[in-house]
Amino acid sequence: MRFTASAVRLLGRRTMAPLLYVIVLYFYLCGRSARQSAWIYQRRLADWSGQGDLMPSWRSVYRQFMAFADALLDKLDAWGGRLDLDRLALHDPANLHAEFEGSRGQLLVGSHLGNLEICRALAEMGRKVKMNVLVHTRHAERFNRLLNQSGADNLRLIQVSELDPALMMELARRLDAGEWLAIAGDRVPLHGARIATVEFLGQPADFPQGPWLLAGLLKCPANLLFCLKHDTRFHVHLEPFAKSIEWRRGERDAVVQQWVQRYADRLAARCLEAPLQWFNFYPFWNIHDQR
Repeated sequence: MRFTASAVRLLGRRTMAPLLYVIVLYFYLCGRSARQSAWIYQRRLADWSGQGDLMPSWRSVYRQFMAFADALLDKLDAWGGRLDLDRLALHDPANLHAEFEGSRGQLLVGSHLGNLEICRALAEMGRKVKMNVLVHTRHAERFNRLLNQSGADNLRLIQVSELDPALMMELARRLDAGEWLAIAGDRVPLHGARIATVEFLGQPADFPQGPWLLAGLLKCPANLLFCLKHDTRFHVHLEPFAKSIEWRRGERDAVVQQWVQRYADRLAARCLEAPLQWFNFYPFWNIHDQR
């Protein structure tokens, strides 16, 4: 990532793109598990939707890998402030974007469909707002240094390993300061995660409870953010989703389960709009396939 960021900054995207595609070709040829995972996802999407033209082939799987490479370059452009805002089309029928100027921040739940990093560009569309992206990687601080080197001073990654009191206090402080939180709702941490098993593309799959627990504990709205690329334009979709998430004693898991299922249903529908842009290259359904 550091090499790619430096090369793009010095040489430009057009010069760097061919080399990145060669790297992706290497991972496509050698990454058997990732290749199989993309194949299974495409097959599930085709079966669930009844659209035979979405059935996987070696060409469509390779195109999904190529879409990921293109998204990586877009991330670097977004981090470095090189994304031309006239390439963004904002779809916000509820005018949630206007709430960026509110006194308290909110939670945006994204996904690995499309490009969550475009949220930085979204934050600069006429209004300045601090965006904190909650991630499960142990390398959050390294990524923050990379972000600073790329010029992304309005975007910060925060490592979330567990929802301990110290973390909750810090997130509440940032919300009260008018900062926004963003988290992906379709990636389960490797260890110690609270999960909910729901139907996704017609089969049971594990999703994290984290985003919905956060919204309930922090008492903030949780809205959906999708950014899908069509040709050279980015279509940013802001959707109102959960104005408040509340539960009574003993009902928390059942309430969260309902919100996770609603989220999985929305994600499935959005996958049909950009079938090759779901970038979860690991056995998403594997644990259930083996039952």
